[in-house]
Amino acid sequence: MNRTAENILPLPVHIAIVPDGNGRWAEKHGLPRLSGHREGVLNMMRMIQYISEYPIKYVTFYGFSTENWNRPEPEINGLFKLVEHFVDEQLDKINEKNIRIRHIGRLNGLPTSLQKAISRAVSLTAKNDGMTLGVAWNYGGRAEIIDAIAKFTADPDKPQPLDEKSFSRYLYTGDMPDVDLLIRTSNEMRLSNYLLWQTAYSEFYFTNVLWPDFGKKDIENALIDYSRRNRRFGGS
Repeated sequence: MNRTAENILPLPVHIAIVPDGNGRWAEKHGLPRLSGHREGVLNMMRMIQYISEYPIKYVTFYGFSTENWNRPEPEINGLFKLVEHFVDEQLDKINEKNIRIRHIGRLNGLPTSLQKAISRAVSLTAKNDGMTLGVAWNYGGRAEIIDAIAKFTADPDKPQPLDEKSFSRYLYTGDMPDVDLLIRTSNEMRLSNYLLWQTAYSEFYFTNVLWPDFGKKDIENALIDYSRRNRRFGGS
């Protein structure tokens, strides 16, 4: 742990990130939108490295939402190819860091090659016990709750009576704690159907920095800001 990390307390256990602004970054630099997405994917790897310097156990990135299917088909296909390339290029490095990858969302509906890439990443890193990296791909918060209800209904050993703790085990994030800190870049101030259940008592941190430009100092600023919050969870 670096000296700065030792001085930022308390730290969140689970960080969720909405890496927004890739398209605007590309436009700002006179590049096609896909170039912005490519730079955003590269920055995700850099951010994994930065965050791994802290004793933070869970990080979940919003990659592709159920609403993103409304984007132009060439952009969607380009995004899928970028993710497959990311897995091919970075999976071994992530595994060497003892990071466990968790897919958050629906695999059904994604291209077969992308499903295989995601499944390969999850399988290879399943026994790692370092940081858990959640990747929300083909994810929607409302869809997650609907899927959880379906799982609960079909479970012959469902708990009775049902409470919040037992219901949360049916979510995509059933083995992960709720989100402590949600970070969203590019000056967008909304949840966008992201981890609706898990962010009920999260601290939110919004920044106008575009995701490809969000760097080590920016994550440090977010963690410092979080450490100064007084989390009451409904108390006085």
